[in-house]
Amino acid sequence: MMKKQIITLLLCLSLFLVQMPAAHSAALPGEAGQTYETSFTGGEISLKGSSSQQQFFTVMEYWNIDKVMINLHFQASQINEDTRSSVTLSLNGIPFHSFRPSRDNNGQQSLSVEVPKGFVTEGTNTLGIQGNLRTDTGGYQLCNVDDMQDSWLHLFNTSNIAVKYTTKAITGGIQDFSSRFSGMDTVKKEQSLLTVPQNASGAELESATYALSGFVKGNTLNDTTIPLLPYRESTVEDKRAVVLVAMYDHLPDRLKKLVSTADDLGTHAVIQLVDKESQPTLIVTSKDESLLIKAGRLMASRTLMSQISKDLKVVDGTTHVVDPAPPISTNITFTDTGDKLTGPNHQEQTYFVSLPSNRSIADDGKISLDFRYAANLDFNRSLVTVSINNTPIGSKKLTKELANGDVLNLNVPQSLNISGNFTVTVAFELELASILCTPNRDEMPWAYISKESLMRLNTKDRTDLLLGNYPYPFLRDGIFNRVAVVLPKEKDDYTYRSLGNIFNMLGKYAGGNTGDVHYYSDNVTAGNLKDNNIIAIGTYKDNKVIRDNNDKLFFKYNKDGSTLLSNEKLAIEEKYGAGIGTLQLLESPYEGGRGLLAVTAVRSESNFIVSKLIGSEKDRWKVYGDGVVADKDGTVNAYRFKTITGAEPESLASRVMERTDVLGFVTAAVLMVALVVVALLLLLRKHKKKRGDQA
Repeated sequence: MMKKQIITLLLCLSLFLVQMPAAHSAALPGEAGQTYETSFTGGEISLKGSSSQQQFFTVMEYWNIDKVMINLHFQASQINEDTRSSVTLSLNGIPFHSFRPSRDNNGQQSLSVEVPKGFVTEGTNTLGIQGNLRTDTGGYQLCNVDDMQDSWLHLFNTSNIAVKYTTKAITGGIQDFSSRFSGMDTVKKEQSLLTVPQNASGAELESATYALSGFVKGNTLNDTTIPLLPYRESTVEDKRAVVLVAMYDHLPDRLKKLVSTADDLGTHAVIQLVDKESQPTLIVTSKDESLLIKAGRLMASRTLMSQISKDLKVVDGTTHVVDPAPPISTNITFTDTGDKLTGPNHQEQTYFVSLPSNRSIADDGKISLDFRYAANLDFNRSLVTVSINNTPIGSKKLTKELANGDVLNLNVPQSLNISGNFTVTVAFELELASILCTPNRDEMPWAYISKESLMRLNTKDRTDLLLGNYPYPFLRDGIFNRVAVVLPKEKDDYTYRSLGNIFNMLGKYAGGNTGDVHYYSDNVTAGNLKDNNIIAIGTYKDNKVIRDNNDKLFFKYNKDGSTLLSNEKLAIEEKYGAGIGTLQLLESPYEGGRGLLAVTAVRSESNFIVSKLIGSEKDRWKVYGDGVVADKDGTVNAYRFKTITGAEPESLASRVMERTDVLGFVTAAVLMVALVVVALLLLLRKHKKKRGDQA
């Protein structure tokens, strides 16, 4: 008997020990031993001769840094001189490690270096890699002029920056939670989740959409999205940060008990952080649908969310939630404080310019570069070049007379056809005079780009109904543009995931929080959809908009909706057609000048697969034309069907109103004409009066 009791006790103890790790799988605040790796960006990079490269990594404000490691995997030229070539690593401008690359193992090698913790700062950090690579002289020349093409070091994209850290406890309320929810480590490890009730109402989905559009702006990853799913214990159990948007009556009983001022939720909504010590959860709830939507709009503003340091925010009819709309045509400064570049030969600085993807650079775009440079350069060979998206638009030779203050003014060619985000690169060739055996002094040549440098942008809408202009027409000038989303009456997890993917992209591009998104189910009427841009997600059988407009789709269903049919662009075998997903952007059948995006397939799983193409920047380049097909094996085909794709043209008045320079000129001209007319009338009146006196 005693033996059986001992065996039973040991069995229970073993089961308890086995289950213990699962209780900590959610990576809760304070968990130790986490590592975040930032791979080198821009593909594989190379150093040639005396040159440098920069890599960036971020340290989140809620991290306690244990260690930062630089892991390099590289190959050096087989004819580099071991004793004369060197590479120096610096962090935020401070050198901390130098080494000489070896020619052993065909020049391939790996190196791991720990960064001094004192050099690491919160936010963005800059890793500088300065190469001073020299070829083997063979011992026959007193001085050697290196061939930069032969002296190189190639850094593979397997190189990375690994930050080991522990997370701090949440002390900053809703603001602190918000930054963690969108934090790159949380999102990359799929620990963030935005939830709604199963079969959520239109108000709950609308509020959640606005909230998601705010959170995704903080997501800096271009290959990972924040998912949207129904709230279930099994869905959230392993998540580190959860947001639940729901009417109060739809909250789980456990969370209802945690909501403050629950009795007054008919007159206000609450945004409340609960379960901070176990599983931080942000509850957004009300008994009034309009107030729930208003709370979602507040969450769409990262500015407002960053100012809430408490665990509770009450939203009522008087709460201000409106974010200013983003400017469209404006002067953009490249640097707030000025940028200094040091070292000989080629040095460059790249600036990122953000522009709504449906806007393109119009006429009169100009760049004014204000800069200065060292006076000891070889001015026969030194120059500056400005490029947009790696396409040169102009250069200027450097001169000794203008070294203390030079300016380069350039027009932005319309032929570049720029739309959406782009880069401006300023590259200097800082050549030193060729003096025999002159040693390299890195601080001798320098250039400085001043904060007065700027770009004047005039933009215009790209209104063609093509996926290359997406997210137009659902965003216009960075604002949700009368969006109507039609979903199946019964929604599974794939439907929610597809919806989440779509609004990860739309939300990232949305500015301000004043646009409208409304939700409808399979019983929607044509009147609800008139004058709206429509997103229809679902199958032939469960989405009325897709079923009613099957004859207008580029990829049509057969009579019972069991497969997609062949067309003039693609032959589709019956079984293959039952497994593919499609994106189809066509003119709305309910209103001219509006768009309809059908995200549709025979099965909702295929909808989810194709929705990932417009969920993040990673695969967006695959989407163009107006009809896209994707299968489960990752094959993507894009086609163009429409021959006329433009929306209704803008009126002259609306174009003038968007151009502040033209508007100012027109206003001045109108005032001048008005003054002339008034003066003429006064003169005429005076003349008539005199004639009357003479009579």
